[in-house]
Amino acid sequence: MQAQSKAFLYFICLVSAMGGLLFGYDWVVIGGAKPFYELYFGISESPLMQGVAMTTALIGCLIGAMVAGAAADRYGRKPLLMTSAVLFTVSAIATGLFNDFTMFNIARFIGGIGIGVASALAPMYIAEVSPPAIRGRMVSLNQMTIVLGILAAQVVNMLLARDTSNAVSQAWNVEWGWRWMFWAETLPAALFLLLSFFIPESPVYLKLKEALPLAENKSGGHEAGLRELFQSKYGRVLLLGLVIAVFQQWCGTNVIFNYAQEIFVGAGFDVDGMFINIVITGIANVIFTIIALYTIEKWGRRTLILIGAGGLGLIYLTLGTCYFMHLTGVMMVVLVVAAISVYAMTLGPVTWTLLAEIFPNRIRGIAMATCTFALWVGCCTLTFSFPSMNASLGSSGTFWIYSAICLCAFIFLYRRCPETKGKSLEQLEEELVG
Repeated sequence: MQAQSKAFLYFICLVSAMGGLLFGYDWVVIGGAKPFYELYFGISESPLMQGVAMTTALIGCLIGAMVAGAAADRYGRKPLLMTSAVLFTVSAIATGLFNDFTMFNIARFIGGIGIGVASALAPMYIAEVSPPAIRGRMVSLNQMTIVLGILAAQVVNMLLARDTSNAVSQAWNVEWGWRWMFWAETLPAALFLLLSFFIPESPVYLKLKEALPLAENKSGGHEAGLRELFQSKYGRVLLLGLVIAVFQQWCGTNVIFNYAQEIFVGAGFDVDGMFINIVITGIANVIFTIIALYTIEKWGRRTLILIGAGGLGLIYLTLGTCYFMHLTGVMMVVLVVAAISVYAMTLGPVTWTLLAEIFPNRIRGIAMATCTFALWVGCCTLTFSFPSMNASLGSSGTFWIYSAICLCAFIFLYRRCPETKGKSLEQLEEELVG
């Protein structure tokens, strides 16, 4: 590949991956804002309303993911990426602007739609424009930007949150601090929108558009895609995609980001210590995602996803035991960082890479949307169920359950997950579907 064309490839992939940056920021920023907006809206003693605030954006993710596939097949990948940029920008401004809890949740819902669209489209677009030899690495750029967005949210939250032991500072946190945490997203969201004007349409989409009659695209194209997707010949690969997508959420790692307050306070840390530990996990997340950029093409997708399932299973078994024995302090932080590190090197990037690779070109849009929808269903149920599980089973029982899920996933993936590195999308289609 010539240097000029390679540079342009990196440019368009990085622009597309900015959707991942905003996805990561928007998804995690609420964890740091949580202690303050709950006091502002008067829901600090209402677990139900707390759950509503945490899951509103995730419901938007479901809708965004659900419509992304059909819209991408009809209108193209590029317009959908631009739409997600607009939604991120509007949500970032509105979430911090509103003083009403209902309007706050509507703004979060709009941002969630943007997350759902970007999470389905960005890895698919990158896979479709990248050559096989570096496709895994390029798709992993999307996960790289996701974790950078997560780290950015964690750092912004820590810098904006003032001393919680000081009454005046705490009053500022409750009135303004959480608002600026959301407003900080506006700049990268606007930049994503601007740069998205300069990327080309996916060549795979252009070929499909030429191959299919225009009339079919305008009438029933989405339904035809769904009918094809659920045909028996796609059953095996669809099941694999759904399991991989849901497992990425139900492995349990993401509760550490969304419920960091409960996890670290339960491990013996105060709120200020919680913010520091959150940033530590974010740094580990970035470092091991960088490592994944190099290992995903050398070790392969299958090896990494098995390491992720097995490694997390062992770590959560140990973490649950430590909670059961009422251990606190640095040991707990080490285990949490270990879990984040294993996830960042394996399930984080490999999930999106596999989902973008295993489906045939003709149904990739609707298949990615379906699996991304399933992923966000998994995320919603995980996020909503954690407080109840944590209250009824304790942290020990909760992490033991996540350990058991990882073990079951390891067995399934060992039997069913193929190796996809170095193969063209057409070659994979022939091998997996025939």
